[in-house]
Amino acid sequence: MNTQMVIREMTPKDVDQVFEIERRSFSSPWKKESFHHELDHNMYAHYLVLEIEEQVIGYCGIWIVMDDAQITNIAVSPEHRGRRFAEALLKAAMKLCRMKKAEQLSLEVRVSNHIAQSLYQKLGFQPGGIRKNYYTDNGEDALIMWVRLNES
Repeated sequence: MNTQMVIREMTPKDVDQVFEIERRSFSSPWKKESFHHELDHNMYAHYLVLEIEEQVIGYCGIWIVMDDAQITNIAVSPEHRGRRFAEALLKAAMKLCRMKKAEQLSLEVRVSNHIAQSLYQKLGFQPGGIRKNYYTDNGEDALIMWVRLNES
């Protein structure tokens, strides 16, 4: 199967598909309005989508403030997981952060999400602390992970 993968900036037309991935991926999903607000009103927000055959199957949100960047959310539709799409998205996000002169990138991940943690470590992220009771759905802690972008 030789399908063409495209990673590009998210537009308001993508919000419905992104919201559907969000809803299917997280127990406390963002609201559709939150994505519209990010695109229309947050000057620090940058969103990428990953498309296959013109269908959005993944997305990644980043906030870049000065030289500091943070992944706000990243997800791939459940039926497309395990095929390195999240890795491609994260690499594109890291490249975007470097282009925007960010020096470090951080994210939070559930302490129980070992699959995501393995991906982040593969791309150079290191554990940097714990946010206690971070997730509102069940009070689970978040592991903070970060990477220096000029060293990876």
